[in-house]
Amino acid sequence: MGERQTVIRYLSGPEQLRRAELVWGMVREPPAPKYGHQSVVTRTVVLLDQHVRQHAAGRVCVSPVDVVLDAAKALVVQPDIVFVSNPRLEIVRDQVWGAPDLVVEVLSSATRRRDQTLKWRWYRQYGVREYWLIDPVEESVTVAIFESHAARRRVFRNNAAVKSTVLAAFNRPVSAFFE
Repeated sequence: MGERQTVIRYLSGPEQLRRAELVWGMVREPPAPKYGHQSVVTRTVVLLDQHVRQHAAGRVCVSPVDVVLDAAKALVVQPDIVFVSNPRLEIVRDQVWGAPDLVVEVLSSATRRRDQTLKWRWYRQYGVREYWLIDPVEESVTVAIFESHAARRRVFRNNAAVKSTVLAAFNRPVSAFFE
């Protein structure tokens, strides 16, 4: 087991394209995602980026990009996709320092449980407004809206249009996320 790191030490290391996260001071380096996972990530980032650019709504970024959720507790994650709205762009520097407005995770056999439990709790706790879980097996998109008192969840399937509160005009069918 490696030694604990601070956020500053973790971020001062050499830039790399390999995914890594800092969880309570410990570096976690999962293997690279599989092709099918990355294919869904690519399709999703294109859909989101086109929408965000068309509406001049903010910025979309694909992983690996560090999102510092809690510097004091050394919690840095790398979601598959993040969106930060224009009014909050000050949190985007060399990393994202704070909760993005929207976080997207594409589920895989290796990440499914972690994305649905641990990351769900972190994103809600640290102020992410909306969390999408895209399931390539079920060909579904779950949209979780985190409000101060509760979380609302809606699952979209088939040709149903994915609805977002963060990106109110977004209106693409679930089938557009998959090949």
